[in-house]
Amino acid sequence: MKITVKFFAISRDLVGKNELALALPNGAIVQQALDQLNTDYPKFRSLTTYMTAINMEYADKNTRLNEGDELAIIPPVSGG
Repeated sequence: MKITVKFFAISRDLVGKNELALALPNGAIVQQALDQLNTDYPKFRSLTTYMTAINMEYADKNTRLNEGDELAIIPPVSGG
């Protein structure tokens, strides 16, 4: 199955893209997508704190993904 992964803030900088298509086995969970990102983009491993969302709803790493889902990687953001 294919999903779209969207990156924000520093995650975008580490991967070098705003979004990408990711192929995963049917029935994959968020953790499997994250593992694939860590393999394909070694700099992504340095991001240790972030939230994930599926189709604009927060989701944990054990949430099942479906064909066409949008997975967002949302790191903490600070500003002033």
